[in-house]
Amino acid sequence: MKRFLVMLSLAAFAFVSCGSAHRCRAQKGDVNEGKGYRICDGVVVFDEPKPAPGQQDMLGYAAEPLPTVRVGFIGLGMRGVSAVDRFTHIEGVEIKALCDLREECVKASQRILESKGWPAAVEYVGEDSWKALCDRDDIDLVYIVTDWQTHVPMSVYAMEHGKHVAVEVPAATSVADCWLLVDTSERTRRHCMMLENCIYDFFELTTLNMAQQGLFGEVVHVEGAYIHNLDPFWEQYYNNWRLEFNRTHRGDVYATHGFGPDCQVLNIHRGDRLERLVSMDTESFAGKATAEKIMGTSEFANGDQTTTIIRTAKGKTVLLQHNVYTPRPYDRMYQVVGTKGFAQKYPVEGYAFEPEQLTEEFFDHENLNAHSFVSGEMKERLTEQYKHPVLREIEDIARKVGGHGGMDFIMDYRLIYCLRNGLPLDQDVYDAAEWSCVGDLSAASIENGNMPVAFPDFTRGRWQKLDGVHFAR
Repeated sequence: MKRFLVMLSLAAFAFVSCGSAHRCRAQKGDVNEGKGYRICDGVVVFDEPKPAPGQQDMLGYAAEPLPTVRVGFIGLGMRGVSAVDRFTHIEGVEIKALCDLREECVKASQRILESKGWPAAVEYVGEDSWKALCDRDDIDLVYIVTDWQTHVPMSVYAMEHGKHVAVEVPAATSVADCWLLVDTSERTRRHCMMLENCIYDFFELTTLNMAQQGLFGEVVHVEGAYIHNLDPFWEQYYNNWRLEFNRTHRGDVYATHGFGPDCQVLNIHRGDRLERLVSMDTESFAGKATAEKIMGTSEFANGDQTTTIIRTAKGKTVLLQHNVYTPRPYDRMYQVVGTKGFAQKYPVEGYAFEPEQLTEEFFDHENLNAHSFVSGEMKERLTEQYKHPVLREIEDIARKVGGHGGMDFIMDYRLIYCLRNGLPLDQDVYDAAEWSCVGDLSAASIENGNMPVAFPDFTRGRWQKLDGVHFAR
């Protein structure tokens, strides 16, 4: 509680308004020239590009149904090969093409198709071979599982060539590139969905349904994080791309796993919007030592611990953390704080509610207060009653197929289900931009003395067009 009050005090101090009449600076010769933002009366404001004439928003957009979704995969390393395997369990899919820098990775995925009795896919190997995959006229969806800095050029090229895109997290690493994804999607009328699997975790889905049913009252605060000591994994990333990125970038560079579920509970750009961000980091101690050991350098930008606070237009707050360097148990820090209830996933899953929120069959007559979690038995009954409709449909097969306990399969299944039925996707391009841009925004805050940063409105003022988060059926 003390930590929470301190964070809110900082947020209240930092969140000040910045309008068009405020004094701004980003002129030639200014220290902020070329950074993509200006300073308006102590607030960092990123540049917003103008849309092309006739460009339309993608809010609630549904493309024409695709009875069979023909897929091409780019990137078949740590995550890509398992995605190919999951897709063999989804009805209405054809895997047309496989692409990677390394031939052995393509062959490994090809063997999966062969073992399942699927037709062989066309193989692409080499630096620019992904473009030939996107050029094909027999592919509807390009599924991108490559290093972060190739996500945007591949996504844009695929959309420009008439393909829907599913791209790994984060979808982009800069605000400018987030705008590029939004504008390309709006202009081409092609979906661009980020592959954020954690919104499909069973606990997060159930908690979202509880929130939508009003069980928490008014949700006022949420928390999320990516806390995962990557020491055992750094050298598994091809050409050390991930540690190299962190070496040169400050801020919360990997926010989406914790942030995505937070934004859905808050109905971000579906009735509320993100307004202001403030971020702070520690020095790099463990990260710098790791870089010195693996890369032989003592230069390392990313702090061991990065903490970010965000405030929404409707007066809600978000607390995010990032730490991939120090020995801590894995933690996405998922919490939902409401006026009538509370949910927590880490370190122990639990729910707490004011007694009047629960119907008679859920009452614990020995402890009718919200000072502690409901009993294990009551939690089990509650999660069964409030199980998300998507889980009721495919929970059994998701657990069988797996992928982070099944949430990866649910993510892929829902993507294909919506494309086949001509429905809006669970995640749109604005989600991809909002959840990804935290890296660039937090870095700007930190580099300007923890200055507040205005959160871009990627909907360009249309954030109230939709009414809440809905998984189309």
